[in-house]
Amino acid sequence: MKTNPLCAAIFVLLGSVFTAHAQTTDGALLVLAKADHTLSIVDPSTLKVTGQVPSGPDPHEVIASDDGHFAYISNYGGGTYNTITPVDLSKPQALPPIDLGALRGAHGLTYVGGKLWFTAEGSKAVGSYDPTSSKIDWILGTGQNRTHMIYMFPDLSRFITTNIASATITIGEKVAPRGPSRLPGGEWNETVIPVGRGAEGFDLSPDRKEIWVANAQDGTISIVDATEKKPIQTLEANVKGANRLKFTPDGKQVFVSSLSSPDLAIFDAAGRKETKRVKIGHGAAGLLMQPDGSRAFVACTPDNYVAIIDLKTLEVAGHIEAGKQPDGLAWTVRK
Repeated sequence: MKTNPLCAAIFVLLGSVFTAHAQTTDGALLVLAKADHTLSIVDPSTLKVTGQVPSGPDPHEVIASDDGHFAYISNYGGGTYNTITPVDLSKPQALPPIDLGALRGAHGLTYVGGKLWFTAEGSKAVGSYDPTSSKIDWILGTGQNRTHMIYMFPDLSRFITTNIASATITIGEKVAPRGPSRLPGGEWNETVIPVGRGAEGFDLSPDRKEIWVANAQDGTISIVDATEKKPIQTLEANVKGANRLKFTPDGKQVFVSSLSSPDLAIFDAAGRKETKRVKIGHGAAGLLMQPDGSRAFVACTPDNYVAIIDLKTLEVAGHIEAGKQPDGLAWTVRK
């Protein structure tokens, strides 16, 4: 039997399209509920909760491991608690908490290079936890008040944090070794950059050129040159109470959620101006972009639901009920 070359090519092309679509939509949404002390696993296709586990006390942020097998939850306690709760997502089941010792107020989390990176707000520090050795293997002080959120670059050479009460961000850069380092985590330089009061939610643009910081007390957005490490513009954005800020995956738009506003604010990244406000409830905290660029999820804490935003229409496309007072959100993909 002969095969038509054109048909074969079409089948290959369609197969690759279907495979790519499956890869981008495959995954699960993780939702923390502060009042219920739970982590919910949500099927993004049905928008239904498929699993739920205890989160530990006062859960604020959650992140998944690279392979999607585990999640980690920061137990904040207003800067007083000293634990992070791990979750085995395959069961699902909460595991014994990670004891941070003298480090207090774990909050911001990211998972890069096989390690969990976190802020310890009450201790003015950042650190990393190695799941392989089950040990905290690196701690670095920031000298800034309320070090809150963290981003670690994929090559582990730089990190960014926001420092709420100091109205600053910190950019840490690993120093190239000139010989055997005496420090287990190497030597680091830190640059402290002034931004607005209440600097909390921030994001790095997809091209890694700009850092946008939402300043909750001032209601402004600070734009920082990530390479030059200096402020380049302050937007009078009217986002008081701003909690989180995220770029869309294509880098064209910036979303800002606010605990004191019923609206989600949307900005044009290139034009650096507001383009729309979307009514989502009575306030919002956690904010997450679906990796395939189709939807955004906004944790409407006072309303006890997660709002779904269609990134094409920029309208509310539905709601997810995953516990009382939702906050931290994360996306996980099993590999």
